Amino acid sequence: MIRVLTADDHALLRKGIRALIGAESDMQLVAEASTGREAVEQYRAHRPDITLMDLQMPDMNGIEAIISIRDEFPDARIIVLSTYSGDVQVVRALKAGARSYLLKGNVNKELLATIRAVHAGHKQIPPEVASGLAEHTGEDDLSAREIDVLRLIAAGNANKEIAAQLNLAEDTVKRHVTNILSKLGANDRTHAVTIGLKRGIIEL
Repeated sequence: MIRVLTADDHALLRKGIRALIGAESDMQLVAEASTGREAVEQYRAHRPDITLMDLQMPDMNGIEAIISIRDEFPDARIIVLSTYSGDVQVVRALKAGARSYLLKGNVNKELLATIRAVHAGHKQIPPEVASGLAEHTGEDDLSAREIDVLRLIAAGNANKEIAAQLNLAEDTVKRHVTNILSKLGANDRTHAVTIGLKRGIIEL
């Protein structure tokens, strides 16, 4: 019997997963969580074979919850369920220790096979997620400071305001903005924000 924990702040998705797993003779849903912190607590209490983890949750996000669980239980097998196919989100999840990254739109078709594969010790990355990873191979990674600048651009700040908030010279901010546009292949600041959100570099 494959014992499963599901962590997602959307009750409707948890209900759908409960129904899917409930219909299988070799699986059992042993616990549910609606926040990242709850996911860690439920993992401790139930030690499931497989954990299904959403990335966007209140209290503690999915990445933090994965890191926290795997710090305590290095063998934890975690499958990320996300609406985001952005390559940066995927890389963060895999680096944190996730064994698979499944888009929520594919849950009905692929979840059960993915649970069985990960339980058997395999890693599973769907083709559409893998192609996004292959497209961006690291040379366009933004530095931590550039991500800070992009986040402040997304919040509607002009260069002068960004300089004041980050304690930088305005010329330095302009240089960061030029680098961001170049690395992301963006036409302007708004385009850079759109790309940053799509790839999971920043979140609103």
